[in-house]
Amino acid sequence: MTERQKLLAKSARFLDSARLLVGSGDLDSAASRIYYAAFYVAEALLDAKGLSFSSHRAVISAFGQHFARTSEFDPGFHRLLIAAFEKRQMGDYLSETHFSEEEIEELLNKARDFLEAAINWLKRG
Repeated sequence: MTERQKLLAKSARFLDSARLLVGSGDLDSAASRIYYAAFYVAEALLDAKGLSFSSHRAVISAFGQHFARTSEFDPGFHRLLIAAFEKRQMGDYLSETHFSEEEIEELLNKARDFLEAAINWLKRG
């Protein structure tokens, strides 16, 4: 299994974990798993272009530059990465977040769409 495949598999596992966490009412932890799932997708896509970065912000920025700005991927996926990063920060570091189940479910669904789009794009590439 290649590194890219491992990242995509980990993303899928994290999305499954997020679903369980939403079901148990742990929305903060679900937000964190959703962010990391999307982050791993972005890393896999950047890897396909021979790119690697050492910080989360650099990965998010590079995805925007190399995929969203060029319209190779829907710019909504870049917005997903940004929103998920912010929610992960809040969920991990604030004592109270007041996330709604609906907003976390929406984020989860968008992250699943991102993973599917990446898998399809990589198959074509």
